Amino acid sequence: MKIAVDWDRCEANAACVRAAPEAFRLDDDDRLHLLVTDVPPELRPKVEKAVRDCPRGALSLLSPTER
Repeated sequence: MKIAVDWDRCEANAACVRAAPEAFRLDDDDRLHLLVTDVPPELRPKVEKAVRDCPRGALSLLSPTER
């Protein structure tokens, strides 16, 4: 699975960082950065929670065929 971000919708409110700090980070200017793009199996539950918790619906997971 791959993390996709709709940058036009992202408000960098850190919900994803709280859910999966191994995958997301906000910099000092409150810009979101992906720490991983291809989600390893052990991190998938946390990233799925981050996708669900995003208040703007800016995150999604893509299967390898959707890339």
